Amino acid sequence: MKLQELEIFSIGTPDGVWGGRYFTIVKLTTDNGIVGYGEVYAASVGPKAMDAVIRDVFERHMLGQNPEDIEFMFRRAYSSGFTQRPDLTVMGAFSGLEIACWDIMGKAHDRPVYALIGGKMNDRIRSYTYLYPLPHHDLTEFWISPDLQAETATEMVKLGFTAVKFDPAGPYTMRGGHMPALMDIDLSVEMCRAIRGAVGAKADLLFGTHGQFTTGGAIRLGKAIEQFDPLWYEEPVPPDNLSEFANVASAVSIPIATGERMTTKTEFATALRAGGISILQPALGRSGGILETKKIAAIAEVYNAQVAPHLYAGPVEWAANIQLAANIPNLLMVETIGTGDGFAGDLIKQSIHWEDGYIHAPTAAGLGIEFDEDFARAHPYTGTGLHLEMQDAACSYKSANAFGGGAAD
Repeated sequence: MKLQELEIFSIGTPDGVWGGRYFTIVKLTTDNGIVGYGEVYAASVGPKAMDAVIRDVFERHMLGQNPEDIEFMFRRAYSSGFTQRPDLTVMGAFSGLEIACWDIMGKAHDRPVYALIGGKMNDRIRSYTYLYPLPHHDLTEFWISPDLQAETATEMVKLGFTAVKFDPAGPYTMRGGHMPALMDIDLSVEMCRAIRGAVGAKADLLFGTHGQFTTGGAIRLGKAIEQFDPLWYEEPVPPDNLSEFANVASAVSIPIATGERMTTKTEFATALRAGGISILQPALGRSGGILETKKIAAIAEVYNAQVAPHLYAGPVEWAANIQLAANIPNLLMVETIGTGDGFAGDLIKQSIHWEDGYIHAPTAAGLGIEFDEDFARAHPYTGTGLHLEMQDAACSYKSANAFGGGAAD
């Protein structure tokens, strides 16, 4: 069995669909006709440029190889160009292609992917969701309204979620870590207060920041919200200085989570060795794929850290996250965008079973999904924007800062 063909789907997300402006799905076909799907979650360059990288990685390192040769192909891609170090774009491309290889192998053996990497540890997988606007909410007001966010949190708990994530302390600026404005700290406190008041002890609060703050700024904000006992404080400092997470952790009582913008065991191990991190959040379409992320989870075990796979992409990465989650012993939970239905669910013919806050471990072969190629082709991405983008402007200390939740525009 040899890898023979590659097809790339750049799928534009309609207005009101969360997960970024587009999903990048890859399809691999073997010489004996088995098809596998994967998803690339790397967006440092535009989709056309990323497509070229994906094709280069496939043709240079994977074409003609047996899809079982994951280690061999990984080392080729990881070491390409005499680099032998993490490269977000190259490893992002490889990650999606690697996931597709596992889908192929599962189908070839008529087994779920988790059965091939050590078997099933978790029958039911706890999931959480970001708080997104309800249909009647004003999209601008929602992100800075504790009452509206609390209303969404109440509805998510009614659906069965036992953890909800929110991110009130904007802005997302390309200028690196900044000191939060007092208005942002106050809004964060009031958001936590409103959501905790709405859900009580029925759901954990997951406080997101996405690497916006300096170490001192992250400590100030963390101390202000720790009274509400969040389960985690997500990426409080930028991911380009991994040792600083430990300094935040030593000053704040909230467990520190990070990982959505990191790739390969090299970066994750460096972060764990530096200390202070309790929860890793790899995104499998970026972190190196399924096998590499299983290694990351194993390293986390040694440091008594848990794993909560991240998702701000499409349903194929979600499916890969679930396969890993079914297998690893130090799973905390997996991210789900809402309940995984709607546009993203339609892409995989609603083939993942989410119920009452949990996902049932799939039993179908491979990733356990049915990818709808006709539906994908009917929604091509024609824009020029990146999957997510940061603003050029610095933090304002005179007027409110707001983050729009990563919606397509």
